[in-house]
Amino acid sequence: MVKKLILFSLACCTSCLTQAQTWNLRQCIDYALENNISLQQSKIQQKQSETELLSSKAQMFPSLSFSTSQNVNNSPWVESFSYTDGTGSMKSSSTTYSGSYGLNANWTVWNGGKRKMNIEASEISLEQAELQTEQSANSIQEQILQYYVQILYAKEAVKVNEEILKTAITQRDRAKERVEVGDLSKADLAQFEAQVAQNQYSVTSSKTAVERYKMQLKQLLELTGSTDFDIATLEVADERALELLPTVATVYENALTNRPEIRNSQLSIDAANLNIDIAKAGKLPTISMNASAGTNSNSANSYAFTKQLKNNWNNMIGLSVSVPILSQRQNRSAVERAKYQYQISQLNMQDQQKSLYNTIEGYWLDATNAQAEFQSATASLASSQQSYDLLNEQFNVGLKNIAELLDGKNSLLQAAQNKLQSKYTAIMDQQLLKFYAGEPINL
Repeated sequence: MVKKLILFSLACCTSCLTQAQTWNLRQCIDYALENNISLQQSKIQQKQSETELLSSKAQMFPSLSFSTSQNVNNSPWVESFSYTDGTGSMKSSSTTYSGSYGLNANWTVWNGGKRKMNIEASEISLEQAELQTEQSANSIQEQILQYYVQILYAKEAVKVNEEILKTAITQRDRAKERVEVGDLSKADLAQFEAQVAQNQYSVTSSKTAVERYKMQLKQLLELTGSTDFDIATLEVADERALELLPTVATVYENALTNRPEIRNSQLSIDAANLNIDIAKAGKLPTISMNASAGTNSNSANSYAFTKQLKNNWNNMIGLSVSVPILSQRQNRSAVERAKYQYQISQLNMQDQQKSLYNTIEGYWLDATNAQAEFQSATASLASSQQSYDLLNEQFNVGLKNIAELLDGKNSLLQAAQNKLQSKYTAIMDQQLLKFYAGEPINL
């Protein structure tokens, strides 16, 4: 009894483990968004931009530093003397010790508004880093959808090929019986044997395709090669392939407002425009305020250490103005470079919009063609099935030869594959169109 309970528990654990390794599309996407290496790198770059923003804001505040120096001075040939002044009695010595202590503060009062503009530029850079992370996440989701749909297609292709193999084996077995009774030649039987071998190859090839797509999906999820992985079984109705498609104009209009690559391009224009103002500020004066407080001590002084620190204490405050007059054309060149970059950013924006439209139009054309091909392939499959059934009956009564039967079977196989391929291509492109329009990916 105990042994049976242990075996039952092990079976349950094995079943749970297997189930835990079966992933649906949403699980794949969520896991990749948390673990994909390229996406994690984008998130780190985003944190770097946050640090740069804090650094830009800190430039609005004064800087404060403390400095000290300790010195030993040795003069072996000095002559002895002593004198007294307001700071105390000084005596000559071959070795003396001295120290200084000071606080120094500096604050840029005004530099043409560059500090505030640098803060704005850092804020734009941070937003761009966030959009880059979002863009990477979108790219990963698109790739996961493509691999996931390819696996679904390949799995159904395996089923189709296995059914065709079963039929081929049945036909071969019947051919053997007919050879034994002298109703069929051994040459015809050899063709049936070859067809079985070809169908076995097709089954193996389709299974290999499944494993290859699984491997690519695992790599995208950052799963190790030894991880047992499979996607959840999903029955996709044929009607899904014929769902109404949104227009290219509708998808493109929505994509212009929600796609991160477009918003990122617009921010690049804003940043380039801001850099022009920053470059122009280089021609303006800079006003700075500085202050310091310090003291010093010397071992040759007869006063006590604390007395020396008090007597030697001094304070300073000052204001400095720097006016650029000749800068070897650096400021002018900086303005010109910023203007050129602004023009480049505008052209990049146009190129990005054009690329986005071409991508959406490509998905729409692929989906439209796939839907038309699916309808044709569905009709062709039904016709090929009827034709093959008739050929098989005619072959059994000797009205058709082996070549005609195999040609009909190949036509049936090709029609089944065409239907599967067009079905999943249409579904995949539908989802991509919806994703570009702002809807989440969902099968």
